[in-house]
Amino acid sequence: MAPHQPSDPSNGTVWPACTLAEATARLTAPGARFEMETVAIRGVPTRTWKHAPESLAALARESRVHGDRLFLIHEDDRVTFAASYRAVTILAVELAARGITKGDRVAIAMRNRPQWPIALLAIASLGAIAVPLNAWWTGAELAFALADTGARLLIADARRHERLLDRYADLPALEAVLVSGWRERLTGNAEPLEALIGSPNDWARLPELPFPEVDIAPDDPVTIFYTSGTTGGPKGAVGTHRNLMSNILSSAYVSARTLLRRGVPLPERSPPQTVLLPIPLFHVTACSAFLMIAIATGGTVVLMRKWAPAEAMALIARERIEAIGAVPAIAWQLLEHPDRHSHDLASLVRIAYGGAPAAPELARRIQAEFGAMPSNGWGMTETMATVASNAAEDYLARPTSCGPPVATADLKILAPDTGAPVPAGEVGELWARGPMVVQGYWNRPEATAASFVDGWVRTGDLARIDTDGFCHIVDRLKDVVIRGGENIYAAEVEDVLYAHPAVTDCALVGVPHRTLGEEPAAVVHLAPDTNADAAELQAWVRARLAAFKVPVAIRFSEATLPRNANGKILKRDLRALFAPES
Repeated sequence: MAPHQPSDPSNGTVWPACTLAEATARLTAPGARFEMETVAIRGVPTRTWKHAPESLAALARESRVHGDRLFLIHEDDRVTFAASYRAVTILAVELAARGITKGDRVAIAMRNRPQWPIALLAIASLGAIAVPLNAWWTGAELAFALADTGARLLIADARRHERLLDRYADLPALEAVLVSGWRERLTGNAEPLEALIGSPNDWARLPELPFPEVDIAPDDPVTIFYTSGTTGGPKGAVGTHRNLMSNILSSAYVSARTLLRRGVPLPERSPPQTVLLPIPLFHVTACSAFLMIAIATGGTVVLMRKWAPAEAMALIARERIEAIGAVPAIAWQLLEHPDRHSHDLASLVRIAYGGAPAAPELARRIQAEFGAMPSNGWGMTETMATVASNAAEDYLARPTSCGPPVATADLKILAPDTGAPVPAGEVGELWARGPMVVQGYWNRPEATAASFVDGWVRTGDLARIDTDGFCHIVDRLKDVVIRGGENIYAAEVEDVLYAHPAVTDCALVGVPHRTLGEEPAAVVHLAPDTNADAAELQAWVRARLAAFKVPVAIRFSEATLPRNANGKILKRDLRALFAPES
């Protein structure tokens, strides 16, 4: 079939210069940078990137070659690769002195700060397993993950440490806590992180120690990122060194594919970029799709502890930021900020986002108003970020698609009820496989068996793949609301609402939001002779869960909620209760 040939809105020329198949063949040819090889992963033959780094530890060791290039910028902190290398080796020695060895779990609980990447790399250099925790979680949620993984050590900022103060007694496996930024006297097994490695601007003066020598294989585990299902508690997705390293080549492959499609010569290597990263490092998108690439290429990551559009625009102008890693809500807020035109944003060449539904008009406005190329992608915690990506002209031509899969990945669409393949272009459940698919769920053998089948992961997303190989996500089987990139799992919020003495029936649904994608809303049926209003129920949830999980609106139903013949609530019908009045 002839490739689609839309006009390039940036210069009026006709593209693409080559088909997807032609680009893939050239990029993955024997001897090429993106050459592939087939290896057995958990007994399943899998296409992998032949030239990917072997491990995160190897990547950390090799980062030293970037020398005095800036690696991390955060407020007044400016950290070079040479300085970060020194901090990593010293922290690794300190962790080893506290008994951390290969396979041990070490948790990280902090907002985006320079200490976060240092902790990750130090943990990985020992062959240990990093457990990034959601900094928005309550003390109870943080404690659950610490107990679930049996973490022996926690590296936390002051706010997360404060939330856990009354929880430590219930975590006997947690032997030590390293706290950054705590201004009071630490007690128990807690000690200041700065006493070990100093503050970020001190790292350049630290002694340079030998890098740890640990035997680490590509398929050894290195991270446990928490996700959640629609039933039960959160689940830890066990990621390997190969998972993380695959994303480096996958992202570079997408960039190279875009250039070939445009007819532009390929550079000898991926050029380093200065990237603004307002999305949390405890999500795989930030950690895998942006941080890993910066380490590999010598790029600079400008960290934001908390998103603020005015501050972001000032940073773009001051640091000459070239790319932003974001969720769609962030791109919208930049576009629509009243002070946008008072800032010099001309350095921007790319705005990449994912993690939430994006309106088709967003891609066109980014290109038209910023002169930057948009990119969108699809992945999940269980795939350690990128599986499919839609960038630049391809994205402008198909703004409802998350793109074709990268060369090492495969996608298929199966009927959710029978598991049979569906005809091309029809909607079914999306399955994915490739070297980016994680090992499974930590200590959840039944959930692992249900979701991971012969190298494939069942995504729970409803999708279709068009005749040119572009994937279109159309809905979700899993009962999850994605608010500005944050996953909100209905069962978790519903369980809290059910615990209120007045609630006998409830359901959480996603309602559309122009910039956030969607927000959580609830429908509640109260028990006879009881009373509760929306504010009371919202406060009830807020006291027990992170703030982003609190329903933004609550409607009350006089009758129990509608259900189908199998007893499942008809949430599609409930969403109509939140439709704007015409």
